[in-house]
Amino acid sequence: MRRKRKKGQEGENLDRWLLTYADLITLLLAFFIIMYSMSRIDAKKFGKMAEALNGILKGGNNLVVKSTSENLTKGHGLLKLGNLKLLQKKIEAKFKTLGKNEELETEITERGLVIHIVESALFKEGSAVLEPRAMGTLDLVSEQVKDMPNHIRVEGHTDDRPIRTSLFPSNWELSAARATEVVRYFIGDHKISADQISALGYGEFRPVRPNNSIENRAQNRRVDIVVLTMELSLKEPTSQLYSITAD
Repeated sequence: MRRKRKKGQEGENLDRWLLTYADLITLLLAFFIIMYSMSRIDAKKFGKMAEALNGILKGGNNLVVKSTSENLTKGHGLLKLGNLKLLQKKIEAKFKTLGKNEELETEITERGLVIHIVESALFKEGSAVLEPRAMGTLDLVSEQVKDMPNHIRVEGHTDDRPIRTSLFPSNWELSAARATEVVRYFIGDHKISADQISALGYGEFRPVRPNNSIENRAQNRRVDIVVLTMELSLKEPTSQLYSITAD
C-alpha cells in the first residue's frame, strides 16, 4: 500500500536541493573569477594561488594570500628576443662611438643578450677589485639595461691556469667574486633592483676559445652580462610574491 507523503515533505526536499545547487554555483563563480584574475600572471604565481585554493577547498586551515599590485603586474613588458636584438645594436654603437668596442663583444643566444667584457677592462689579472677604468665600462652597460624588467645574470669566467691564494683557492672563487663585485656596483651605484640581478661563477669551465694561446686565454678571462629572455626571466626566483599564512 502506497504511503501518503506528509504535507510539506516535497517542498522541504526541493529546498535542500536548491541549497546544494546554489553552493555549487557559488563555488564555480569563485573559481572562474580566480581564473580570470590569474589569466595574465605567470605560472609560478598561479601555482601559489592554486595551492592556497586547494587548501581551502579541502577544509584545511584558513589561508590568506597576500599580494601587491606591483607583484600582480610583474612579468608584463618583458623584452622579447626581437627587442633584445635592438638593445644589442644600441650597446655596440655606444661602445664604438666611445672607442671602447675592443672591450666588449655581444651575441644573441637562446638565453638572451650576452655582453662579453674582457678582464682587462674591469680587473687586474688574478684580482676581483674593480679598476677605476672599469666604472666607465659598466656605466655604459648599465645605462642601457637598468630600466629593463628582464632578469640580468652576471657571470664570471677565467682561463684554465690554476690560482691558489688565500683569497682564491681556485678559479671558482675568483670568478664568483668578480661577478659579485659587478653586481654590487650595479646595485649600489645604479640602483638596479637586487631581485632583478644575480651573480654566478663558472671558473675555467665555460671558455669561448680553446686555452691554447695567450690571445685565447685573454678572451676566456671575462665577465658576461646576460639579459635573459622573457621566458627565462619569468622562471628566475624572485622575492616572496605571495605570503601564505595560516590564521
